[in-house]
Amino acid sequence: MFKDKTLMITGGTGSFGNTVLSRFLKTDVKQIIIFSRDEKKQEDMRIALRSPKVRFVIGDTRSPESITKAMRGVDYVFHAAALKQVPSCEFYPMEAVRTNVTGTENVINAAIANQVKRVVLLSTDKAVYPINAMGISKAMAEKVLVAQARALSGSDGPVLCATRYGNVMASRGSVIPLFIERIKAGEPLGITDPNMTRFLMSLEDSVDLVLHAFEHGAQGDIFVQKAPASTIGDLAIALSEMFGVPMNTNIIGTRHGEKLYESLVSREEMAKAEDMGRYWRVPADNRDLNYELFISQGSPEANAVDDYTSHNTQRLRVAEIKELLLTLGFVREELASFQGARA
Repeated sequence: MFKDKTLMITGGTGSFGNTVLSRFLKTDVKQIIIFSRDEKKQEDMRIALRSPKVRFVIGDTRSPESITKAMRGVDYVFHAAALKQVPSCEFYPMEAVRTNVTGTENVINAAIANQVKRVVLLSTDKAVYPINAMGISKAMAEKVLVAQARALSGSDGPVLCATRYGNVMASRGSVIPLFIERIKAGEPLGITDPNMTRFLMSLEDSVDLVLHAFEHGAQGDIFVQKAPASTIGDLAIALSEMFGVPMNTNIIGTRHGEKLYESLVSREEMAKAEDMGRYWRVPADNRDLNYELFISQGSPEANAVDDYTSHNTQRLRVAEIKELLLTLGFVREELASFQGARA
């Protein structure tokens, strides 16, 4: 579907955007536009890639004019630009609103104006039952997308859908690089709660989900990959054993805005979700403004299902966590470097 087409990746200089880019460069895509406001990262990517297929555009999704102009001639959009750090969004919530909510609306409006075929939004498990500003802003981004998708239903406008992720291993902000850094420095691993659980997904898995959404998404769909999980305590044990160092931890307690476990699909969504094998497909809520559907009528089917969370998904044992970690190039490189230095 990407043969001779143009793809735009907003926020394409991050770890996720880089992985998406490397996968799409292996296709017959005509051109990939990296749209972001970080000129230094763009320059680093340009030097590393030296690919005639990749074009870099400086701009900001907060600016309607900026994103609309950059999207001319684009066929597909993967919208990854966002503020993702929980503490940053807690201290500056309106910045999260401007980037994650208004920025998403600007991207969608630009796609409509430029007759783009499909837009896929990158969302997060923190958008489900959000308790922090980052999660709330991403939940609103999803609501903006679904509302626009509902309005576009039956038209020739772009297909709007989203992908929702848990923690992507070894990505920027992941705890895995931090733990490895502490292990190599001989410092204790700061653990909030050993029983806290998190989903474990690789960057490659997350790109597979993006491709699935581009190929199979209907208006307003949200796609979720089924993923295993581990406790933070078991993850720390696995990394310590892999690097051959004694377990050394410091229990620091749960941080502000942090959950004991993450939810990828809410109970209400699970009641209508379609099991696609590797993924869940959550169709859009297409209720209109008939208030009877909200006030006097409910969803009895939601009473019979649970949320899909990192507590009730497949729980990996330490040996399985180590096996999964060894599939990551980053971990293999760090392990080889550490073992070489010790030798």
